[in-house]
Amino acid sequence: MTDSTAAPELKHIFDEARMLHLAQATANVSSHFDAERFLHLTTQGLDALSLMQRLRRVTEALHATLPPAPYRQRLDVLRALAPAINHRFVTLVLPDYVATHGLDDFDASMDALRFFTPFGSSEFGVRPFLRHDLARALPWLTAWTRDADAHVRRLASEGSRPRLPWSFRLDALVADPAPTRPLLEALRADDSLYVRKSVANHLNDIAKDHPAWLLAQLGHWHAGLDGQGDGAQHTRWILRHGLRTLVKQGNTQALALLGAGAAPRVTVREARVEPARLVLGQHLSLAFTLASAAAPGTPAQRLVVGYAIRYARPSGKAARKVFKLKTLDLAAGETVTLARRQPIRDFSTRTHHAGWHGVELLVNGQTLAEGGFELVRAG
Repeated sequence: MTDSTAAPELKHIFDEARMLHLAQATANVSSHFDAERFLHLTTQGLDALSLMQRLRRVTEALHATLPPAPYRQRLDVLRALAPAINHRFVTLVLPDYVATHGLDDFDASMDALRFFTPFGSSEFGVRPFLRHDLARALPWLTAWTRDADAHVRRLASEGSRPRLPWSFRLDALVADPAPTRPLLEALRADDSLYVRKSVANHLNDIAKDHPAWLLAQLGHWHAGLDGQGDGAQHTRWILRHGLRTLVKQGNTQALALLGAGAAPRVTVREARVEPARLVLGQHLSLAFTLASAAAPGTPAQRLVVGYAIRYARPSGKAARKVFKLKTLDLAAGETVTLARRQPIRDFSTRTHHAGWHGVELLVNGQTLAEGGFELVRAG
């Protein structure tokens, strides 16, 4: 996600009242801070600035108005300021300052990023250091995977994601994900959901560039699972969410790791797509009834059920997008109905075009039923 797609109201996190609060809070921890100049610099032309431009404006205003001092002394001021900032996103200014002005004092900066991350997140701030000197930064991240604070452990994974939204790509890790493998290994059974979500997102990033490499690594994780203890359950959760892109693509190896690699033994009792003619802005209603066709007495089968919409395009070539419905275990003789109401409206990332939109029912990566609807734009 780029700054241009951020919700417009988010930029108002940095409004004039926020700038006044920051000026007062900084003056409380730095007696010679120029609060008046800080307010002038941060509020001038504020309306025209986006969210991330406002954040950077605060960073540069702090740099211009803090008393002249060596970098490490300024870090001491920012450390004192962190607890006084009353908004987690606003604290991103502090790691942004480190990223912008601290590359020449690598170790002090990395230590500061670790300090700031529990107040908000240093995931963006650490990335310039990874890009600048990956080999030097990785030992810091390795140590963070053992930290008692879940925010710090998450930073090791989130900050090193190859394709972190709202940030630049780490080209070295897009080309070769191997350097972060020890970080992910260390966190693969973390007891914090906050950390596990980051690990899963990191794995999903890798899936977009190196699916075979990822499947090999996760195959080792899966083979090492033992029992139903918390650690094994945590790793299974990460596998489910980290493989989501490959599962949507119908990758048989990914499905097999989730226990859904076999061809589905089901019959489709109903596949309902309504209405047949849909006006942009209305909801699409889907209902699918599946009945097990497995022989009596056979074990329940794991099913990953989803659907795809083939969006009409002016070129005539449809754009296919897969949506997940549910992962379930269907016993012999059982029947299940799954339903979904989905709004069909324009988003900043998708403009709909009039015409026929195909719909597919997907079970374990296979298309078992098809239908569709005609989309019209009102007026």
